[in-house]
Amino acid sequence: MDHTDPDERWLGAIVHGAFFLLLGSSFARFLSRDQGGTRTGWVAALFAFFCLLYVLGHLLAPPPRPGLPPTRRHLVWLGAATAVWVVLLVLAPSATWCVMPLLFAGLHALPPRIAVPAAAVLTALVVLSEIRVADGPLNPNMVVAPPAVAAVATAVLVHLQRQGARQRVLIGDLVRTRHELAATERRAGVLAERQRLSAEIHDSLAQELSSQRMLLQAAERVWGTDREAAREHVRAAAEITSRSLAEARRFVHDLAPADLAERSLAEALGELAWRESGPGLAVDFRLDGEQGPLPERVAAALLRIAQGALANVREHAAATRAALTLTWLDDQVSLDVADNGRGCRQAGPPASEPSTRGHGLPAMRIRARQVGGTLTVESTPGEGTVVSAAVPLVVKEPAL
Repeated sequence: MDHTDPDERWLGAIVHGAFFLLLGSSFARFLSRDQGGTRTGWVAALFAFFCLLYVLGHLLAPPPRPGLPPTRRHLVWLGAATAVWVVLLVLAPSATWCVMPLLFAGLHALPPRIAVPAAAVLTALVVLSEIRVADGPLNPNMVVAPPAVAAVATAVLVHLQRQGARQRVLIGDLVRTRHELAATERRAGVLAERQRLSAEIHDSLAQELSSQRMLLQAAERVWGTDREAAREHVRAAAEITSRSLAEARRFVHDLAPADLAERSLAEALGELAWRESGPGLAVDFRLDGEQGPLPERVAAALLRIAQGALANVREHAAATRAALTLTWLDDQVSLDVADNGRGCRQAGPPASEPSTRGHGLPAMRIRARQVGGTLTVESTPGEGTVVSAAVPLVVKEPAL
């Protein structure tokens, strides 16, 4: 694939065209004015060799790309072409201005500390050649014009070269910054995904396993005195195991709650309340308002919040009753989880919660915020706790 810059291509075409035009005019002038004696054939052959050397040089020893040092082959070609031009200048002063393409090639390939002195030497040779073939009084333009043209060309090319170097540095910085930003975004995405997955596992599989453990421990306690109650606990644990397996498969497939696969949110909350009810804890569910369509991510978030809140009730509240209430209003849907447990002194921000609570309230707050909603906790010691999540029906993306 050709990665040459289009500007470089047309600039190179202009330089090559100028070289052949100057070479042709120089040879024509030599034939009309400078030829003489037996050297005419040698000079014509030298003109042809100079032209061939120029063509072969650009085919076999092309100039380096901007910002890269010249190759040894290119330097050898540049030295050989300059030497041939000097010999041609001695034999045919009409070849003076063929130096311009060589001047450009040298300035383009060599670093300024070498290119500028080399340009000065070539310009001096041009001036000497003009003086040598001058007729009559010395024309000041012969001395002033070549250095002036060379100085302007040198200044412009060196300026462009340095500007290109600065641009390459800036582009390199931008590319590195873009790569660093992409890496940072990937790391942030990985961390966010880890947090989301940990919350999903906490609100589903971990809670089901906790319920299984409690049921199996209860079965063990009454196994010797009440075999029927023990078998009931074991059957309940087996049912939870089946649901956990379905949840795990659903979790691996698309991370959506298995309870919502074939149920509405109200039906899933009713099923959750029925499952969480058992010895020592009765959970009721109530639907206020007429249930309407709800985005899947909002329904999943509310279900997970309900699961997390009931897990806190079961593990920390020492409550005997809990109530799930799903309220459907015109502009929002809200979920309340209330219990009659021991309550707490202050339901502070996530950072103030003890680490033994695991994800708990922090995960519930994150879920509510991710769907554009809010979560509040009201609790009084000895009077229970109410966890409320409210989500607008027109969901807005959370502010970053």
